[in-house]
Amino acid sequence: MQLMAIGECMIEMSGGQEDCWRMGFAGDTLNTLWYARAGLDPAQGPVGYFTALGRDGFSDRIVAFLKEAGIATGAIRRLPDRRPGLYMIEQRDGDRAFTYWRETSAARALAEDDAALRAAIAGARMLYLSGITLAILPSGDRARLLDALREARQRGARVAFDPNIRPALWPDAKEMRAAIMAAAAISDIVLPSFEDEARWFGDADPAACAARYADAGADEVAVKDGAGPVTLLDAGVLSQIPVPEAAEVVDATGAGDSFNGAYLAARLRGAPSAAAAEAGIAMAARVIARHGAIIDLAEARGAA
Repeated sequence: MQLMAIGECMIEMSGGQEDCWRMGFAGDTLNTLWYARAGLDPAQGPVGYFTALGRDGFSDRIVAFLKEAGIATGAIRRLPDRRPGLYMIEQRDGDRAFTYWRETSAARALAEDDAALRAAIAGARMLYLSGITLAILPSGDRARLLDALREARQRGARVAFDPNIRPALWPDAKEMRAAIMAAAAISDIVLPSFEDEARWFGDADPAACAARYADAGADEVAVKDGAGPVTLLDAGVLSQIPVPEAAEVVDATGAGDSFNGAYLAARLRGAPSAAAAEAGIAMAARVIARHGAIIDLAEARGAA
């Protein structure tokens, strides 16, 4: 397994014009895996997704969607008494607004079975999770996941983490910050977004953000900053990768996830971190010129 992503795939309902909605499937870790898949050679091994779903028809459709994209689904837990989470996207005052139904989603139970968790991540070259993955889990399950990832890292797997700060999912800011830094401490690669980090951790600039995560234990940090340069801290060396002015911005949804996916794919291919950042920037530019977090795989491969 080249890459295993861990998180929540949700039902997405978008549109809403004249009360007509379009159904799709998305989630931050799935979005990242989607774009990593576009940049990786299947001959070098599969990519997989670890989550929990129900045994209902919508869960079946999510599994079929993943399989069609070439994403391995064998590790997904199927729980008879749970269902996928759902969110709706609508336009409010010229911007996108999100409403979620995820309190009892199956993905909240993805780490409750220790044996299933460890079997899912065994043998993966790289493991990827986000702050949302952590936020949806009960505290005991969160600790179980981090323990399993720590041991996988000790066995040679690389762990990549996007803090993806979503305070609405957490009981309080103190618990959120502690969990994020605990995950960073067991990660090889951290992929934060500066605007969120500055607000919740008080970082003065992207370099300070990178240094905080390196001090926590990460070997490599790539700080995204919207249209600003990506700040890299790799093996103690700080650099900035410029972001060209976007020719067109249609929908910024998924920009960070797509950067992450292309970045991780490039690193798995053996590219240096600067080249990986350039690949991530190119992918994000392609994605923000289209509607939605996920674009067609063939088009994504053109940017990989």
